[in-house]
Amino acid sequence: MCAIAGIIGLNYDEETLQNILKTMERRGPDGSGTHCTPDAALLHTRLAIIDPQGGKQPMTLNWGGQDYTLVYNGELYNTRELRQELIAAGHQFTGHSDTEVVLHAYAEFGADCVNRFNGIFAFAVWEEKNRRLFLARDRMGVKPLFYKLHDGGLLFASEIKSILAYPTVEAELDGEGVAEIILMGPGRTPGCGVFYGIQELEPGCCGWYSQGKWRWERYWKLKDREHTQNFQETVQQVRFLVLDAIRRQMVSDVPIGTFLSGGLDSSIITAVCAAERKKAGEQLDTFSVDYVGNDRFFVPGKFQPASDNSYIQIMQDALGTRHHWTVLSPEDLVGAGEAATIARDLPGMADVDFSLLAFCKGIRPHVKVALSGECADEIFGGYPWYRDPEVRAREGFPWAQNIRQRSALLNPDFAEQIEPEEYVASRYRKTLEECDILPRTGPEETRMRSRPSAMNSSWLSTKSITILPTAISICTEIWIWLKSLHGWMRNIWENTNSARWTLGFPCRSLLRLR
Repeated sequence: MCAIAGIIGLNYDEETLQNILKTMERRGPDGSGTHCTPDAALLHTRLAIIDPQGGKQPMTLNWGGQDYTLVYNGELYNTRELRQELIAAGHQFTGHSDTEVVLHAYAEFGADCVNRFNGIFAFAVWEEKNRRLFLARDRMGVKPLFYKLHDGGLLFASEIKSILAYPTVEAELDGEGVAEIILMGPGRTPGCGVFYGIQELEPGCCGWYSQGKWRWERYWKLKDREHTQNFQETVQQVRFLVLDAIRRQMVSDVPIGTFLSGGLDSSIITAVCAAERKKAGEQLDTFSVDYVGNDRFFVPGKFQPASDNSYIQIMQDALGTRHHWTVLSPEDLVGAGEAATIARDLPGMADVDFSLLAFCKGIRPHVKVALSGECADEIFGGYPWYRDPEVRAREGFPWAQNIRQRSALLNPDFAEQIEPEEYVASRYRKTLEECDILPRTGPEETRMRSRPSAMNSSWLSTKSITILPTAISICTEIWIWLKSLHGWMRNIWENTNSARWTLGFPCRSLLRLR
């Protein structure tokens, strides 16, 4: 995990650069760098996972008479294949980092490079000769990317706080910002940065900034398709996609481990990783969290019908992993509160954020990369609103069903001005309108399918402030930052191939897979 930022067409000095870099340190504790010209400053902090020496940034390449400078946060899973294609086109490489491949790919293919990438990324390329900036974000929005058009220039960054560190940018909220926090939380409207004037580059989008003008386009969208495979063929395809995703994300030059809750998703990942490590004569490290008094006070619910502990022990015994427990007290959770909140930039889900931060502090001494089973519920229909007919029948976003109670927190005059129920309803209608569902799909199937379609791209990525409903970003990005792990939590399930394929699969049969 890394952090990127940039100042284009605006004044800056060394103090400004250092203030911005300071906001980026926890995302990238292993090194930092800047690239400065009269027209642009690119900033980067790095967590070194692959090729620690050869992947330093910002990285500059001269190709075809043009200097290209890259800052990149992400990971490519087809690095090897792309490198071979680029070598065949005449490119030469000095290391084995995916950063170098991204840079050469942009020099060779331009903006079309994003269509060749299998991975998660947010990156910027400055073209010195053309004095033009290119920004891009991965298809599912795993990696965050915000920007602000400001005083005739542009600021961009992985996190909102880095943009706010520019000296003439104020942390202001207008009516829309307040509505997003109070009414839409813990989600956000796609593209909205909440703070006044700050926007989010949406998942599957890229853009150009040149001579004071900004334009962007969508290069990818999740689309429905006819499912023609029978059940057994579908099982084999799911198996291939899952195994391929796990094995590609095990690539690392530093130690890796897995989260293990004993549930289906993390157990599958752990089983595959343990088997791969065993082939290499190594033992996999696994990690679980528990709470003081959980054995006495646990109450089953729709989201967690049973305590994890017995299932964790079964998997630990079966796979022979080197297991580590972190047991948290109420004091641990309270102590993590401020750091977890600051990491978010925006309000989140307190207990979830606090416990994850405290949990991951216990992981960092053992591994630098952890693979997680989160987000399988979004892809494979694990939540109650997929399975429970009563919950599924409710209109609106699953996490925003209590608008009247939320509205009571607002000043009455302000609430009347923004019309809380219509504010949320309009965003829900727009989300459904943007879902790609094939014609002649039945009403119930359409409703079930619209949930993953709507939430596996733009809305999922904006759940950078929740775990419960649909949390792609939290699982793969914000969690990583806030946990003080100074490491990378890789999310196997949040995979474009899986999302694209499962959307077309009949929902009732999809539930049968679980």
